[in-house]
Amino acid sequence: MAAQRKKPLSEQEFLARYDASQFPHPSVAVDVAVVTAYDGELYAHLVARDEHPHKGRWALPGGFVGMEESLDDAATRVLTQKGGLPRFYLEQLYTFGAPKRDPRTRVIAVTYYALVPASRIPDLDRLMRLDVPWEGERGGVVGALDADDRPCRLAFDHADMLGLVVQRLRGKLDYTDVAYELLPPAFTLRDLQEVHETILGRALNKDSFRRRMLQSGRIQATGKQEAHVGHRPAALYKRTRT
Repeated sequence: MAAQRKKPLSEQEFLARYDASQFPHPSVAVDVAVVTAYDGELYAHLVARDEHPHKGRWALPGGFVGMEESLDDAATRVLTQKGGLPRFYLEQLYTFGAPKRDPRTRVIAVTYYALVPASRIPDLDRLMRLDVPWEGERGGVVGALDADDRPCRLAFDHADMLGLVVQRLRGKLDYTDVAYELLPPAFTLRDLQEVHETILGRALNKDSFRRRMLQSGRIQATGKQEAHVGHRPAALYKRTRT
């Protein structure tokens, strides 16, 4: 007599019998690089680690992702709780997954970056100035300097994360609106050029830059001028949202 064929499991039955312990589970974390442009320099918000590993080193605000939490929700939580900031422009950057990147266990880190106008940061003294040792979009590690221009010891692979943030910003500057995320709602053409130069790490020709921006269709005049300045007030512009 032929053996009876086993009835295929339904999806519900399969999931009821599934044993997740058969496979090792890496931890998943999010790290958020909060970046602003101020006085011709890029700055990031870093926190001093008060526990091992890498106790005493500086790190991007981060945390582990909850089992019922999306990656974006986790990044927003970290930005609010550890960065002390409301949500502004937030974009997922890259996933860092080197097996030994965290000495505690296998931790996969999904990195985000948040762009915040300097005028919206309550305490600029909390920020560390970024030290970018390379030009253009070549990429590489980026360091951080404290208020006395002393190098900060960064935890884990956060120097690589900061490097990728700068590389991404430079690469997206000409075809996205990332520069405007670092400006107040109304700004001068001088303000806009300073943000571009800060991101790029080099000077730009004033006349050609202004001509290009005015022809881009991305900005429009507000009809107002800057106030309370010690020089001839410049026209104010705003971003044209498409």
